Amino acid sequence: MNVPKQPPAPGFNMEMPEDLQPVYSNVARISHTPFDFVLDFSQALPGLPHSRVLSRVIMSPAGAKLFMRALIENISRYENIFGEITLPKGDTGLADTLFRRAQPPEPPSAEPPPADPAPPKE
Repeated sequence: MNVPKQPPAPGFNMEMPEDLQPVYSNVARISHTPFDFVLDFSQALPGLPHSRVLSRVIMSPAGAKLFMRALIENISRYENIFGEITLPKGDTGLADTLFRRAQPPEPPSAEPPPADPAPPKE
């Protein structure tokens, strides 16, 4: 009996190894040479002076550009569903804003809070 061949499923199927350990990263460092891009992923925790690279991905320049396009497209889809991703304002750098060393809270002011202004007269 001759069984017709099924066309391949659209897309590219990836096999996930059973022992694959996911890595959470909130910091990425990107460097490059003329031949490749290096993406180092780590976790920065408040109050710690440095972090350790947990995963390194090396890509060709063409692969990095395709990855960038796919990431832009997926961020757009995400924002269409969940709303715009907001970033901290200012020029301090995201890592400085999110992970600067923990500081003790400001002491309470010795001055009493201002009294409520009088309501306007009619």
